[in-house]
Amino acid sequence: MAKRDYYEVLGVSKTASDDEIKRAYKKMAIKYHPDRNPGDKQAEEKFKEAAEAYDVLRDPQKRQRYDQFGPDAFGPGAGGFGGQGMSMDDIFSMFGDIFGGGGFGGGFSGFGGGFGGGGQRRKPVYKGQDLRMRIELDLNDIVNGVTKKFNVRTDITCPHCKGTGSEDGQESTCGTCNGQGVVYKTRQTMLGIMQTQTVCDTCHGEGKVIKNKCKHCNGEGIVKGEKQVEVELPAGLVEGYAYNFQGKGGAGRRNGVNGDLQILVHEKAHPELVRDGVDLVYNLLLTIPQAVLGTSLEVPTHDGKAKITIPAGTQPGTVLRLKNKGIPDINSYGGQRGDEIINISVYMPETLTKEERQAIETLAGGENIKPSTSIKDKIFSHFRAYFKK
Repeated sequence: MAKRDYYEVLGVSKTASDDEIKRAYKKMAIKYHPDRNPGDKQAEEKFKEAAEAYDVLRDPQKRQRYDQFGPDAFGPGAGGFGGQGMSMDDIFSMFGDIFGGGGFGGGFSGFGGGFGGGGQRRKPVYKGQDLRMRIELDLNDIVNGVTKKFNVRTDITCPHCKGTGSEDGQESTCGTCNGQGVVYKTRQTMLGIMQTQTVCDTCHGEGKVIKNKCKHCNGEGIVKGEKQVEVELPAGLVEGYAYNFQGKGGAGRRNGVNGDLQILVHEKAHPELVRDGVDLVYNLLLTIPQAVLGTSLEVPTHDGKAKITIPAGTQPGTVLRLKNKGIPDINSYGGQRGDEIINISVYMPETLTKEERQAIETLAGGENIKPSTSIKDKIFSHFRAYFKK
């Protein structure tokens, strides 16, 4: 069965902001949570569908691909959850982003996490800290893609307790909530007796408490440290592009899920080539003899040099093009890439020797030195086309 439009699933427009998408998902997650709809398979499917839609639309890169290609953007192996469905563990691993930044924190944590009417409490999954880094890439990195390794200081799994938070690995049932992870309160209202449930303050929704907390991490399962991160950056990234790597951030409490790492790209200027979208531009300055008589010369490219021929009589403003010598288009799926564009200008000497002046004056009266009407129209058509852009 064809997938519904993700924007339609969450009830937002295609121009919705990140906050609007987040609020819409939170509303649906609460409405269709299986603990509120025990045994309701339809509600459970809507719960999963909303989570899958949010997973795509919350990520700028996935959202861009989805807007361009729709559900076909996420085939098998595409990454994330798109196109392959989500397990309940996947869904709960996202809740730290929505409901309080740490597992089932905040007002949503009162739900136990049982599915399909089972009513079994699900242990909270804590998400680690998200990281953001700025990386400088040169033209070679951008054209070919690059693998970067670097060390980051962040939360890491406590090496002493292996992330459990316990000195000896022993836990006991929480006496406040009797292992339920939630506590219930009743109060009399004008509509009758109302019962509410909230996350247990003692065990923070886990239903278990550690008998002997690890002395190194104080029972958190994480400590400050340094770890090496390796990321593969694709070809075609652009200045200011934010590229998200799931699970490359800080470690989650009590063996939770890792946070994400967002790489912000900064392009290092090339000494000779200028980027224009997926094209590279080189400004070539010819001498008068080169433009008049023609010549062969080398121009820089992203991967070395290329030999080109300048025809005799080349006019200033002429544009040459080296096909497929530009930058790969990160949004294309067929390996498309831009070109190298060579803009030609002709240098006019600012000072002349007596002999040089005499030589030019000798040419001044020549029949072929004066431009014909057709040549004028050809030259000025380049300028008209330029200003129409």
